[in-house]
Amino acid sequence: METLEEKIISLRGMVKDSNNIVFFGGAGVSTESNIPDFRSSDGLFSKKLNKHFSPEQLVSHTFFVHYPEDFYKFYRENLIYRDAKPNKPHIALADLEKKGKLKAIVTQNIDGLHQMAGSKNVFELHGSVNSNTCLSCGYNMDLEEFLGLDGIVAKCPKCGGSVKPDVVLYEESLNDDTIRGAIRAISQADMLIVGGTSLVVYPAAGFLDYFKGKYIVLINKAETGFDKRADLVINDSIGKVLSSLVDSL
Repeated sequence: METLEEKIISLRGMVKDSNNIVFFGGAGVSTESNIPDFRSSDGLFSKKLNKHFSPEQLVSHTFFVHYPEDFYKFYRENLIYRDAKPNKPHIALADLEKKGKLKAIVTQNIDGLHQMAGSKNVFELHGSVNSNTCLSCGYNMDLEEFLGLDGIVAKCPKCGGSVKPDVVLYEESLNDDTIRGAIRAISQADMLIVGGTSLVVYPAAGFLDYFKGKYIVLINKAETGFDKRADLVINDSIGKVLSSLVDSL
């Protein structure tokens, strides 16, 4: 069995042999910034409805429309981390882009930390907490303005309409432009690095089927159902692996 050091040497060789790398990442990329996967929460008990709801139910379109108070309570407490800063994976990927190797990041995360680290070409499949839009007049606001709104249910300061975070909720479709951009980037890549994701959330996980390049690498602490398709599998900290990689290039 190869050691971690030997696997990083193999990874470095693949990166040096590639000029159009795409990174596809999930919640595990942000855990080192102390952002837990919201699905790991206990959900919420609604006194009004006398019922316990799962995290997935709480961030669904149905819940947003019919139970806005419970939606916003859970959303603010479990999906927004104002003090989070980019960690080793974010910084390493931004460095890999500066070196001209990494051409795009496709992420399932909504925290905006890739951009904060300096990455330029980021496709946010599930949207971002950093943008919020009034459903009535279209007024757009950033996270700080959104968090400064009065009341539990976010109301537009311009017209009083409902403000919805620009995140893709369960039961909603992904943004068409984002889908097209992500698929184009993956299909044109000669190397795909997948990290910090269990690859169980669809349709996002299905994007890997568009990869036709030379190398596919999986970096994840746990095994995934896609491991057999990979040229290299590294079951370790994505921060440790990517930092070691970039430092050695």
